[in-house]
Amino acid sequence: MFKNTRLSAVLAAVLFSVTAATALVSAPAFADAPASAAASAPAAAPAADAAPAAPAAEAPAAKGGKEEVDNPYGFEAVWNGGFVSRGTLIILSLMSMGSWYIIITKLIDQMKIFKQSKETSAKFWKASSIAAGSAALKDGSPFRFIAETGTKATVHHDGALLEQIDLSTWVTMSIQRAVDKVQSRLQDGLSFLATVGSTAPFIGLFGTVWGIYNALIAIGMSGNASIDKVAGPVGEALIMTAFGLFVAVPAVLGYNWLVRRNKAAMEDVRSFSADVHSVLISGAMSTSEAGRAAGAKKIG
Repeated sequence: MFKNTRLSAVLAAVLFSVTAATALVSAPAFADAPASAAASAPAAAPAADAAPAAPAAEAPAAKGGKEEVDNPYGFEAVWNGGFVSRGTLIILSLMSMGSWYIIITKLIDQMKIFKQSKETSAKFWKASSIAAGSAALKDGSPFRFIAETGTKATVHHDGALLEQIDLSTWVTMSIQRAVDKVQSRLQDGLSFLATVGSTAPFIGLFGTVWGIYNALIAIGMSGNASIDKVAGPVGEALIMTAFGLFVAVPAVLGYNWLVRRNKAAMEDVRSFSADVHSVLISGAMSTSEAGRAAGAKKIG
């Protein structure tokens, strides 16, 4: 029913996930320049008494208030933290790329349905028959699929078992099956978004717990519990929790947004199917009445 090019969505999802994750975990660290200057002030005070003040050559460095320093506790340190941390990052990255892939492809499908709904209102109902209206719609349109399914149901209502079902019920069943198939296609992948939204924070939390556990073991074995030895590894482990939230929040928001848009799209599809059903049944009844009238004339 739907004809989509998935490659562009895959590339967009990979690019977005990689770019956002890199920006999240590779932000530079900053240190307060005035604090370092104040710390070195006592040592430089005797020299200031003995010699005249030098020109303020380093004033621009302190003007900004902060200077960029290398952060040894970043994404690279998390990646080198062991196979558990590395595996957790890989899982979260795959979940993020899968979520963005589904969000992009489902959004494309929904936009096509809304566009095809307007096209159906403009072309289909102005045709002389259901078959002519179906031919006016594009291939792959769910509205064309439903109309062709209903037309086939009126033509192929034969067979020993199918003859026991009246025509109206048979057409209703056929059109309803087509509508259910369209709805099932629209809902593909939404369960993955729900799974990612509910599990990604806990996967990130697992990575954080594992990182803090290893950091505490290393601190205990070294016997040095200074703030620089504690804050760095613990902050490094918290990156996993931030990454888990980064994966989960778009999945939850995308799931809710797509479900709401699916409801609007299915309202158009169901309204169209009900109208097609009414036209097919009335046409079939008119044809059968005309046939009975012609047969009565021949008998008379």
